[in-house]
Amino acid sequence: MPHEECVAWQRKSLTALMRVLRNDGAIFYNHKWRVQDGLLQDRSNIVAGFPVRQILIWQRAGGINVNPGYFLPNYEVIYPICKPRFRLTNKANAVGYIWQIPPESKNPHPTPFPVELAQRCIESTTGRIVLDPFRGSGTTALAANAVERQWSGTVRSLLQPCT
Repeated sequence: MPHEECVAWQRKSLTALMRVLRNDGAIFYNHKWRVQDGLLQDRSNIVAGFPVRQILIWQRAGGINVNPGYFLPNYEVIYPICKPRFRLTNKANAVGYIWQIPPESKNPHPTPFPVELAQRCIESTTGRIVLDPFRGSGTTALAANAVERQWSGTVRSLLQPCT
């Protein structure tokens, strides 16, 4: 999908999620920064205007870098987009905003998130239902099950990927 179409699609998706989100809810939006056409795309054009509470850094060890012009990308960002009444659960605010969690290595999905990453996001909220509109390999569902939360998700193959 061309970049501008991807931005419009992601913004439309976030708008729909915000519409159904409770007043004390949050979206944990992960979208890896990329370099395309020699320039950094930090995704600020996607989250602009949404109530981004802060930026979380998922520091993942290792990775592959096939581009000799750039340093190895070994982190991703998560934007907590929060409704006005959202609060972290007790003691979740004691966790820093740099999360060192190793990447998933035994999952056949091309870009799986570790269950621990999804579980940390889920456990920081009081929400009883977790929605993952980009379900992928199902790690969010596994994390929700682990902490006894209900979940719903959309099969990733039904959605057009961004490049």
